[in-house]
Amino acid sequence: MLRLWKWYQNCLATHPVKTQVISSGFIWGFGDIAAQAVTHSTAKLQHSETHDEDKELKINWRRVAATTLFGLGFVGPVGHFWYEGLDRIIRVRLKLQPNSFRFVGAKVAVDGIIFGPLDLLVFFSYMGFSSGKTSAQVKEDVKRDFLPALVLEGGIWPIVQVANFRFVPVRYQLLYVNFFCLLDSCFLSWVDQQQDASWKQWFKPFAPLKEQEGQGG
Repeated sequence: MLRLWKWYQNCLATHPVKTQVISSGFIWGFGDIAAQAVTHSTAKLQHSETHDEDKELKINWRRVAATTLFGLGFVGPVGHFWYEGLDRIIRVRLKLQPNSFRFVGAKVAVDGIIFGPLDLLVFFSYMGFSSGKTSAQVKEDVKRDFLPALVLEGGIWPIVQVANFRFVPVRYQLLYVNFFCLLDSCFLSWVDQQQDASWKQWFKPFAPLKEQEGQGG
C-alpha cells in the first residue's frame, strides 16, 4: 500500500492532470457498477413479495463506459483546475489566512454554490444524452432529478469539504474528493436510475408555479 501511495505521488508530481483524469474515470466507472448492483438488489427485494423469479445482475457496460467518460472528461480535468484555482483566489485575491475559519468557510460556500450544482447539471444532462434521449426528455429528467439530488447532497458535501479544505493539501484535495465520489457516483447513478420513484414526489411542491399549473391542466 505504501509503495502504491508513493507511485501515485510520483505520477501526480510528474503528470498531475493526467493522473487526476485517469483516477476520476476509474472511480466514476466503478461507482456506476456499484449503483447498478444496488439498484438490482433493491428491485429483487421489492419483487420478492410477488414471488417473481429473480433475474441475474446484468451490468449495462454502455452506461459504465458513459459514466467513466464523465469522470475522464469532466470530473478529472475540471476538478483539478477548480481546486487549484479556488485556493489561489481565496488565498491570494481575497487574502484570507489559510486554514482559518473564514478561509475554509469561503471555500465551502463557493464550492457548494458553483461547482456542486454545475456538477449535478452536467452529470444528469450528459447521462441523458449519452443514453440516446432527446433534448426534451433530458430536460424532464433534469427537472425530476436535479433538485432531489442537490438537497440530499447539500446535507453531506459541506461536511466532507470542511475537512478537505482544512486538513488536506491542495494537490491531494481532488483525490480526497474522489474517494467520496466513489459513493457519490453510486448515489447519482442510483438517483438517475430511479426515474419517477415515489420519494421524488416529495420535491414537487418546490417546482416552479407555472410548471405545477401546467401539470394540473
